[in-house]
Amino acid sequence: MNISPRPRRLIRTSAALTALGVGSLALAACGSDTGDDGKVHVAASFYPMAYLAQQIGGDHVEVQNLTKPGTEPHDLELSPKQTGQLSEADMVVYLKGLQPAVDEAVKQSGVKHIAEATSFTTLEKHGTDVHGEEGHDHGHEEHGHEGHDHDHGGTDGDPHIWLDPVRYAEVAEGVGKQLQKADPDHKSTYAKNTKALVSRLNTLDKEFRDGLKDKKTDTFITTHAAFGYLAERYGLHEEAVSGIDPESEPSAARMKELHKVAEKDDVDTVFFENNASDKTARTLAKDLRLKTGVLSPLESVEHPGKQNYFSVMRQNLTALKTALGAQ
Repeated sequence: MNISPRPRRLIRTSAALTALGVGSLALAACGSDTGDDGKVHVAASFYPMAYLAQQIGGDHVEVQNLTKPGTEPHDLELSPKQTGQLSEADMVVYLKGLQPAVDEAVKQSGVKHIAEATSFTTLEKHGTDVHGEEGHDHGHEEHGHEGHDHDHGGTDGDPHIWLDPVRYAEVAEGVGKQLQKADPDHKSTYAKNTKALVSRLNTLDKEFRDGLKDKKTDTFITTHAAFGYLAERYGLHEEAVSGIDPESEPSAARMKELHKVAEKDDVDTVFFENNASDKTARTLAKDLRLKTGVLSPLESVEHPGKQNYFSVMRQNLTALKTALGAQ
């Protein structure tokens, strides 16, 4: 595709990116469908969004992940230069309500093609940000999303939709359609790649259903209230220690409550996430005489070259099968 160069915009963008230490990716001016290299330059808010864009776009996209590997997406702050970088992207893929700095930058960006993940699926409420007696009904008939409400910075529901392969597939389809609009010349390729990715996600969904079918207990304890959609999808019950902050200290009342839950629901493992401190999980596990394990919320991938969404989700499945006594 022949698009006339815009030297001033490209030089400025390159300098900004170099200053940020993220390379000299040249992003095309606002309103363009592709950059001067013929690729769609995508700014993605964090790993699950970047992964979708890369898998669907393939060689026709250049994806810039605004959240560096191994960092906490909730805490992301954008510099003025990064905000400018985002505004010059051909397309933005993000999830509203998870990263306030990104939400604000997108509002100001003027980018023509925007794929906002929550608009492609449905949100629900899970957990609570103040773990006391409220919102935790441990009767097995209530195991699902009812009575589990926690605040995610003003969003209308729990944003962790990517941990449910079915919802993630819905987001993939939405991202694919936006890419087709941004770059009609490669529409058939994006459609084909989207279909292939959705098929893989459907297979993963079946693996979870089959793998967790014969579990001995349906309750698991985790330090991060990120697994509400996954729990709901596969008939599990998530008990979060301390809400959305995986490193916050639980109250004495919450610890007492979790002790009761562990005894009643035959829980033997306390999960912590791989990118956070395991102090709380180990303290709780020691107090309750339980084991500890890792359950990744997949908000970032520490080693992108060795790991991806599917490999980490399968590690989560293995961990859950072990903890729940699934054969």
